[in-house]
Amino acid sequence: MAKIQKPNSKQVPMREQAPGERIKNFEEVPYGYSAEEAILEAERCLQCKKPFCVAGCPVEIDIPGFIKLIAERDFRQAIRKMKEKNALPAICGRVCPQEEQCQKVCVLLKTAEPIAIGRLERFIADWEASQGKLETPPKKISTGKAAAIVGGGPAGLTVAGELAKLGHKVILFEALHKMGGVLMYGIPEFRLPKAVVEREVEYIHSQGVEIVPSFVVGKLKTVDELLSEFDALFVGTGAGLPWFMGIPGESYNGIYSANEYLTRINLMKAYKFPEYDTPIIKRRNVAVVGGGNVAMDSVRSALRLGAGKAMIIYRRSRTEMPARLEEIHHAEEEGIIFEFLTLPIAYHCDEEGWVKEMECIRMELGEPDSSGRRRPIPIEWSNFKIAIDAAVVAIGNSPNPLVPSTTDGLKLGKKGNIIVDEETGKTNKKGVFAGGDIATGAATVISAMGAGKKAARAIDEYLKTGVW
Repeated sequence: MAKIQKPNSKQVPMREQAPGERIKNFEEVPYGYSAEEAILEAERCLQCKKPFCVAGCPVEIDIPGFIKLIAERDFRQAIRKMKEKNALPAICGRVCPQEEQCQKVCVLLKTAEPIAIGRLERFIADWEASQGKLETPPKKISTGKAAAIVGGGPAGLTVAGELAKLGHKVILFEALHKMGGVLMYGIPEFRLPKAVVEREVEYIHSQGVEIVPSFVVGKLKTVDELLSEFDALFVGTGAGLPWFMGIPGESYNGIYSANEYLTRINLMKAYKFPEYDTPIIKRRNVAVVGGGNVAMDSVRSALRLGAGKAMIIYRRSRTEMPARLEEIHHAEEEGIIFEFLTLPIAYHCDEEGWVKEMECIRMELGEPDSSGRRRPIPIEWSNFKIAIDAAVVAIGNSPNPLVPSTTDGLKLGKKGNIIVDEETGKTNKKGVFAGGDIATGAATVISAMGAGKKAARAIDEYLKTGVW
């Protein structure tokens, strides 16, 4: 193997599947760093006395600390340092938007590319898995207190792991048959392999967390009923209510919400049909409406399912797209068609009720709106049609309404979110905490984990003192 040259201003690149090959499979796109590549990248770190990267991390990882240990080839201590703060490093290393958080404030950005923190996080987590056993931290003596966690996504898993480490009895209730929430049903295999999610969930379980799948809180038991059995309760049920545009024809056959489309593909493995008995119609001309990561996941999945033409329909320009730059770049490499400054206004169907055309209107950008992005403005008389045989609507989600609607006295926001104290996750209902997308609306995995960390500290304090 040729000697790898230490970079100066550039990150060590990560090897990945070639575009022409990866569009034929659902295997993970990036291969990850080798040990030598990880060491070279870690050696770029300046080990700042005042590490802004730590302040930019929602779960407060000692980033210079674990990177220094990688540079010193002490991988065992590096993963231990990582897991002092983050129990899901293999997941965060793959899907966390580091470029908008820790890497965005890296001092190296003044003169060079930032440290590839996410790639190093993934490396050290995958290295530990390659050793055949995940270490679990020592648990404290049992406190005799018990907490119920409702929802097995990033927020719920984080709270469960933190409380178990502190000696509390923890039972985690999940509505689906698999743990992981959006990690399992929403993010495709080529971006986050399900074996990685299952590995991280098993780590949480190994800390003493009891896991109860296929248990729908709000149906089998209410929050109030669980409160009579537990000393505290955390709600982390996410944002699973999909948005639609409310335009003519949106109920025609062949038009999906991104939630249904991705759940069928990811959780229920429709891409492996008939090995897995979950059919999904494979279409040739697929349009995905939206510009975020969910839209990228949907359109890239459609391509892998055999679409000859997979399109993104987005009402702003590329500059305003909220998706990660890496995901946009990968989509472009794979031949995804981008219809920017385009807004769907109606669908048209064939004689059997299947969608055959998407009618759109051209847009132009005006002044910035409340999101800081330039507001899209329709251009009069610019209507045109695109031939399609399937559409996926990926424009956002609202908080899952089941738990809020079945919990007496819980204070909710206008969008159905549970109102919480941002620093503690406390709701207005004694003993009930909440966090993640159910409180904020759809956001990132790492922000949900950050909320989970804060809530775990507050729950621990409440369990120890009884003070609300």
